[in-house]
Amino acid sequence: MSFEKLNLIPAIQKALTAEGYTTPTPIQEEAIPILLQRQDLLGCAQTGTGKTAAFAIPILQLMHADQQTDRRSNYIKALILTPTRELAIQIDESFASYGRFTGLRHLVIFGGVSQKNQTDALRNSVDILVATPGRLLDLMNQGFINLQHVKFFVLDEADRMLDMGFIHDVKKVIAKLPAKRQSLFFSATMPPDVAKLADTILYKPARVEVTPVSSTAERVEQAVYFVSTKDKKNLLNHLLQDPAMVSVLVFTRTKHGADKVVKDLLKEDITAQAIHGNKSQNARQNALSNFKSGDTRVLVATDIAARGIDVDGLTHVVNYELPNIPETYVHRIGRTGRAGASGIALSFCDGDEEKEYLRDINKLTGQAIPIVRNHPYELIGAAPAPTPAERRTPSQPKAGGQQPKPDGGKKRWFSSDRNRK
Repeated sequence: MSFEKLNLIPAIQKALTAEGYTTPTPIQEEAIPILLQRQDLLGCAQTGTGKTAAFAIPILQLMHADQQTDRRSNYIKALILTPTRELAIQIDESFASYGRFTGLRHLVIFGGVSQKNQTDALRNSVDILVATPGRLLDLMNQGFINLQHVKFFVLDEADRMLDMGFIHDVKKVIAKLPAKRQSLFFSATMPPDVAKLADTILYKPARVEVTPVSSTAERVEQAVYFVSTKDKKNLLNHLLQDPAMVSVLVFTRTKHGADKVVKDLLKEDITAQAIHGNKSQNARQNALSNFKSGDTRVLVATDIAARGIDVDGLTHVVNYELPNIPETYVHRIGRTGRAGASGIALSFCDGDEEKEYLRDINKLTGQAIPIVRNHPYELIGAAPAPTPAERRTPSQPKAGGQQPKPDGGKKRWFSSDRNRK
């Protein structure tokens, strides 16, 4: 199916053509027709599936239709609530791209910066507001924002919203919305507390679930290295000697850990920057911009800061520390292998508590991540015994699909495959 078959208005179709969009992703193909019928929607989709366009395009079309009969321009008609500044900026940019020919005005607001530019823009009237919870409530309390005329409400990344402790803020915002509205609820995972929240927001929603929440992207190759915590920095430096690791996103569990990894990489003359909640907004945007342009080879991030990162051509994700929540692993490696491209996800496991995390990840995804053996910093005795497939020589057929090569998998995982793009 092409976008032309989704009954989009010329103004939006023109914008999509300018962006080079021709074929909708599965979630776009399923969600757009439902939303154009003004029905509530519960969307469960893996990161990188194109869900921003899945809700932005129909909202723009419906708002464009509404403005033909309602010319009032002094109130907010659509609210998109999202957990992080990076994701809020990304969503606002999407509305700007898809709605460039509609005449609709949009604004993004978030904390960590002066509110003056945001309040000045609000005084000039806004149709579509993209916001993070804290700054939204702050400006509502100051009298700058009134939500009583909102017709479209989107709660994006609901699972992350709860993880970050925003549940009470979200409920305060919802209490200020009109009862009669179209609501959209998107989440990459659907644990019980998220499903319960959805029940309080949506009215007879259609459900769109493109990929099971426990599945990893099919085009992402995965591998795990057993390595002691003290040798992780040495292993990362060793792997980065491979020029095929062009654009690398490294995950740590803590902000301090992210800064330490950057410090270690800079000592090895590897360009790296960190992005996390303790960084100023300007510093975060600078790091992301440098990473997207290729000036910075390695971006080190915490999970919360990374949720809004969308970088074309990201070749590798490295889990410097395995997450203690298995669903987070799916989110992390979904940063690569996006939009039909291939990617590589590598994980470091210290053999102690992280071994339990790895077991949980394998259980959730229903597959055992291949182990890279005989690497220079291997933690002896930590990895399970080699399987029969791993004991085979390269000339022997390998059962159950491809496995890392007995030499440690360097050629397998880091060869420069020019056909990836």
